[in-house]
Amino acid sequence: MRSRNPVFSRRGFSRDNGYAGFNATPQAGGPAVATQANPYAQQAGNPYATNPYAQQTQQGAPPQAASGAMTIDDVVSRTAMTLGTVIVTAVLSWLLLPVDEANLGKSYGIAIGAGLVAMVLALVQSFKQRPAPALILGYAAFEGVFLGVISAAVSTYISAGVVTQAVLGTMAVSAGVLVAYKAGWIRVNRRFYGFVMAAALGFVLLMAINMLFAVFGGGDGLGFRSGGLGIVFGIIGILLGACFLALDFKQVEDGIAYGAPREEAWLAAFGLTMTLVWIYMEFLRLLAILQGGDD
Repeated sequence: MRSRNPVFSRRGFSRDNGYAGFNATPQAGGPAVATQANPYAQQAGNPYATNPYAQQTQQGAPPQAASGAMTIDDVVSRTAMTLGTVIVTAVLSWLLLPVDEANLGKSYGIAIGAGLVAMVLALVQSFKQRPAPALILGYAAFEGVFLGVISAAVSTYISAGVVTQAVLGTMAVSAGVLVAYKAGWIRVNRRFYGFVMAAALGFVLLMAINMLFAVFGGGDGLGFRSGGLGIVFGIIGILLGACFLALDFKQVEDGIAYGAPREEAWLAAFGLTMTLVWIYMEFLRLLAILQGGDD
């Protein structure tokens, strides 16, 4: 199970990897079930039929599994660690990096630097073949610093309740997508994936162009992040985040069904955290516009 975030990852539901059931052709009897004797069941279409983390003991000998199969408890615990790191560092940066008029510039500078470091760490992890918990937790820590300062500034200069509203909105979207996914109302297949990725690519390109115009031309750039267009693109961003969550849930479900190695739970936590951060930021920006300003 590889990190799927459309901004940072080059892996995922490719034509060749057979992952997430898009090319999988399971034998009769349903998904592979991991056992102690064979945690990576030999099944047609199973990307983990051979454990990618197995260690070769001696020449000619079969590889020995480096760890057991991933479980939902593994995903939950690692996601809690990663999200918890984001939350703790966000709260600390809110408290320790003031955003009053005298310190706003300094705090913003630290936040932008932390955001850039988080992006670099995320890129490095996305191009690694194996998950690195230190990189993932480092990303979470620096992302938390960025979110804490931005959230404090929005709360101070726009509305004291906007951060709480953004958090509640993120939780509501996450719960709604989970219920819809488990109920079968969202069907994650290759067509769904292709549509989401095409929409995400267009969205990111437009936002990048808008940012370039804002940096070099001043003002709001092309206006995609303010006013009426800002509201429209904020809603689109939240909907894309909901689609990313559905893709994340599908990866977790299939990773468990096909006996993904336990280390892959870190990548599940990484992808889920990035998606939740995306949704929160889109909510924060949308609410800031609706309540009279832009962050």
